[in-house]
Amino acid sequence: MTKAEIERQDLTVNFLMKHCPPPSKILDLGVENKVSKLIASKGYEVLNTSGQDLDIEIDFINDIKVEIVTAFEILEHLVAPFNVLRALTSDKLVATIPLNLWFAKAYRNNNDPWDRHYHEFEDWQFNWLLEKSGWNIVDSEKWISRTKINGIRPFLRNFTPRYYAVYAERK
Repeated sequence: MTKAEIERQDLTVNFLMKHCPPPSKILDLGVENKVSKLIASKGYEVLNTSGQDLDIEIDFINDIKVEIVTAFEILEHLVAPFNVLRALTSDKLVATIPLNLWFAKAYRNNNDPWDRHYHEFEDWQFNWLLEKSGWNIVDSEKWISRTKINGIRPFLRNFTPRYYAVYAERK
C-alpha cells in the first residue's frame, strides 16, 4: 500500500470518528475492504454489502438497522446513486468520493466492468445529490492525493483536491 493510500485511509477514519465515535453499528456500502477492516479495528461493528448491484438491488437495505451508513468511494461507480441514498434508513451518512479533475478524464478500467467511475462529481454536484435524496450536509472536507510521480498531471495532484468527504444527517 502506498503512502498516499495510507494517508487517505487515515483521513477517512478520522473524519468518521470526528462525527460518529465508536461504538456504533455501521452499514458500509461495498464489499469488505481495507478501510472497513480498519474501521472495525477502531471499535465499530461493520456490516458490508455483499456485492449487490446497488443501482438495482436496494430492497435489502430496509432489513438492516444501523446507526450510520458509510459509502467510501463507491457512489461514483453507480449509474443512479440517488436511489440508494434515498433508500437508506439510517440517520447518519459518511461518504467519500473522488472529485472531478479538470485535467484528467474519469477513471475507467477496461478489464473490469465494476472498476470504473460513471460519475466524478464536483463538490456542488455531490452536495445537490445528497440534498435531493433527503440529506442535510453537516460537515465536509477535501483532501489532496500527493504523488511523487513525474509529469504535469501528477504535479497538479499535489495541490488540487482529489477526494471529498461529507458527513450528513437525514432531513
